[in-house]
Amino acid sequence: MKGKFTTCMALVLSLGIASGIAVQSLAAQDTTTAPVPSKLSIGDAARIAARNSAPAQGARIRVTEAEARVRQSRADMLPALKASASQFTRTLNTASFGFSLPGLNPNGQILGPFHVLDARGSVEAPLFNFSAFARYRAAGAAVKASSAAATVASEQAGSQAALAYIQAQRAEDDLRARGEDSVLAADLVNVAQAQLDAGTGIALDVTRAQAQLASTRAGLINSRAARDRTLIALARALNVPPRTPLVLTDSLGSMDTTAVTTDEAAATERALRNRPDLLQAEARIAAAQQAVSAIRAEYLPTVSLVADDGVNGLSVHHMLNTYEYGLQISVPVLDGLRRSGRIQEQQGLVREAQVQQQDIRQQAAADVSTAILDLHAAEQQVQATREQLRLAEQEVSQARERFRAGVAGNADVITALLGLTTARTSVIDAQTNFQTARVALARAQGVVTTLP
Repeated sequence: MKGKFTTCMALVLSLGIASGIAVQSLAAQDTTTAPVPSKLSIGDAARIAARNSAPAQGARIRVTEAEARVRQSRADMLPALKASASQFTRTLNTASFGFSLPGLNPNGQILGPFHVLDARGSVEAPLFNFSAFARYRAAGAAVKASSAAATVASEQAGSQAALAYIQAQRAEDDLRARGEDSVLAADLVNVAQAQLDAGTGIALDVTRAQAQLASTRAGLINSRAARDRTLIALARALNVPPRTPLVLTDSLGSMDTTAVTTDEAAATERALRNRPDLLQAEARIAAAQQAVSAIRAEYLPTVSLVADDGVNGLSVHHMLNTYEYGLQISVPVLDGLRRSGRIQEQQGLVREAQVQQQDIRQQAAADVSTAILDLHAAEQQVQATREQLRLAEQEVSQARERFRAGVAGNADVITALLGLTTARTSVIDAQTNFQTARVALARAQGVVTTLP
């Protein structure tokens, strides 16, 4: 008997250790981070952030916790085996029997002490436990709700990374534009100095050109610092070290919208089908309804098979086998109306989730409409600012020709350069608005992580 008991305990311990290792391995797998490719597109950034961000990782860990609760609830439907062994010394007062025996003092006397050894195993196997089955299904519905919440966290992290990517693109283009401004300003200084040396220019033109060059260089320094900050912000959104080399492959001026549906009716239908927050609301409703069913199942009787077998006696050499077995039926009768209160509470949660679901559906339609409106407006704005840039470049070219010909000072050139700087910035801002609207439309449809 001792050998069997030791073997049983070893088996239980090994199963417990193996389960712990499995859970730890699963948690470790959920917290691993995706590698960052050498070249990064906006879709890559969204997908990496969806995997790497701390909120997304935490949400996935909560899914494993919900899965563990499923296994816990399933245990109520499986047989439970218990083993025990005891050794104790006992004395008895015969008066506690409630009756007198021949040969014993009617006022009571002490029997013993005597030693009792007992070793046994017991099992309880549920045959019909509708409440446990309902709780098991409710735990499964909670896993779906947790999975939907994890998808919401991933989509949000992907959206933030996509917006950080756009800001990094904008800073990169702004740095390039300020570099072009500096090249023109340096050329203006060279022309003014050459004219002054040739006796056809004046010192004022040189001073103006040098002041313009100093101004553009200051803007270039600020733009470079801003670019570096946006790259750090992008690395943070990806949950990678701040100085990780990031090479952005997408162009800010790309007007490609093939990855998202721009037809409002189709986009709204896609949003109602794919948005993770809407799927989460539906999963919450299902989980709350399953919880109501689980509580109602507690009113039903449960039937279990119980058995107990073992040996006991006064010494190891005089152990006798004893056992008992049978069916056990448990019928809940009254619990002080606690179950009805719990049902009412869960029904309130169902109604609350339904209200939230309807609100999310309306918000999804509004998000799609707003994003499409912003996308079309930004597209027109890009076209208008590009025309403004073309005219500003033409104005600079004409002013430089007049200055080189000596028919005008460089004040007109400097004014034209300022207009060109403004035009370049306007184009960059318009393109940034377009890309932001494109990400907003993808997020409204729940497809940020599918961007190319």
